[in-house]
Amino acid sequence: MSIPAFDTTSYSTYTQPPNPSWTYGQKVDATPAGKEWLEGESAGWKVYNTAETDKIDLYKLLISGIVPRPIAFVSTISEDGVENLAPFSWFNTVTNYPPVISFAVNHSAPGRLKDTATNLKNGQGFTVNIISEAFVENANATAIDAPRDFDEWTLSGLTKEKCVQIRASRVKESAFSMECELYKAIDITHPVTGEHNNTLILAHVKYIHVRKDVLTEKGVIDLTKFKPVARLGDISYARVGDAYRIARPSWAQDEAKIQEALTTHASL
Repeated sequence: MSIPAFDTTSYSTYTQPPNPSWTYGQKVDATPAGKEWLEGESAGWKVYNTAETDKIDLYKLLISGIVPRPIAFVSTISEDGVENLAPFSWFNTVTNYPPVISFAVNHSAPGRLKDTATNLKNGQGFTVNIISEAFVENANATAIDAPRDFDEWTLSGLTKEKCVQIRASRVKESAFSMECELYKAIDITHPVTGEHNNTLILAHVKYIHVRKDVLTEKGVIDLTKFKPVARLGDISYARVGDAYRIARPSWAQDEAKIQEALTTHASL
């Protein structure tokens, strides 16, 4: 299948939300786009019983339905000094105080830990780096099913950079890197079969390295300069497209509008 080349001229911009005139209590079908979306309900739903669904089919369904997913590009080091680099898209933040992030490591075979999972538990520390468009192919190469104790850095073309506290390297090309210590490792065991195929990692972030050119004056990351990538289903990645801003609701500010909306919709 022939697909277009990557468009290097396309950049993220900030726009209004899809329905900027939305009001409290307004139904989805109040807009043409909403009506079109709801028309899909006529096809009905397919319900999957996870206890009866093949695990490969479950994997395909979950990674294509829970999207987009951020990617944890994890650098670890073994007790013998062998470094490992691998991407994981079962990843997100947990809390800012203390700063804790989470990612899950799927083991290559039941009962056999990936190098990353083994290294994460050795007390040497690790880094979690965010991938940007400029080096997504480099990062993807480290997902290879290499033999144990193989250093994926050697084929990635990426640069090792020393950290403040931990032994593992951070990715110099990453504009946002976190030095982490293991907070907790939770082995996920299947409640019926007892198989142990995954480990959930809670990581305590000790230091954050941010490239200055992606920082705004307000101390937040500029999406248009950062250009992070996300993981989708099958072998697909995604760039961040246009972002839209929606104000967080405030009861103190919006109570009158809410009461008016409730009264209006109650009379319909």
